[in-house]
Formats: sequence, structure tokens, C-alpha cells
Amino acid sequence: MAADFTTGRARKAARGLAAYAEGMSAETIAADYLRGRKFTILAQRLRTAAGEIDLVAANKRLLLFVEVKSRASLYDAAFAISPRQSKRLLDAAALAMALNPDWLRPQTRFDAILIAGTQIQIIEDAIRAD
Repeated sequence: MAADFTTGRARKAARGLAAYAEGMSAETIAADYLRGRKFTILAQRLRTAAGEIDLVAANKRLLLFVEVKSRASLYDAAFAISPRQSKRLLDAAALAMALNPDWLRPQTRFDAILIAGTQIQIIEDAIRAD
């Protein structure tokens, strides 16, 4: 019985590590995508008391908070952002802006970058406070 418990725990840990590695890979792809569009990456996997922000990027006029989702299809990725997760992102962004006033730009936007294999799609204004 103990062996089954240990094996189950090991499988869960292995799945967690695989998901972490996939998430890091997707975030790296998303960061490169934004750099190609002349954005500077200000933070990656930014942890706040309200939650984690996958990417924070900016150009001269726009501050972007980005949620990155990688799934088997872009459709699945698009539906992977829950209302609860959206609220956490908004709350985390408010904290990040308060702690980093030099990040402020004339405009702020919350985007989602979806990744499925070699496909990438950006959804501008994917998350709104209203």
C-alpha cells in the first residue's frame, strides 16, 4: 500500500514538473513574440501577494500584463482562463503597478497569448476590469 502511495505521489510530481517546463517554454515563446513586436520584457513569472503574472511587457506608450496559455489547440487554450484567474491577474497587476511606478505608461492592457504547437495567437484586451 505504501508503495502505491509513493508511486502515485511520484507520478503527480512528474506531471507537475512537466507542466512547469511546458509553461516556462510557452512563456519564453510568448516573450520572444513580444520582443519581435518591439516590447521590452519587464518581468516574467512575477509573483505578488495576489498571484502570479506570466509576463509584463512595455513599449513607450503601452504596459502589457500577459497571461500565457499553452494547450493542444488554440481553442482549448482560449478557454483555459477562468474568471477567478482573471480577477487574480487584475489584482496582481494593481500591486505590480503600485510597487513599480516606473512601469506606468499612458495605456495599460491585459492580453492573452495562446500557444498550440507552432501556432501562436494574441488576444488583445482579453481581460478587462469592467
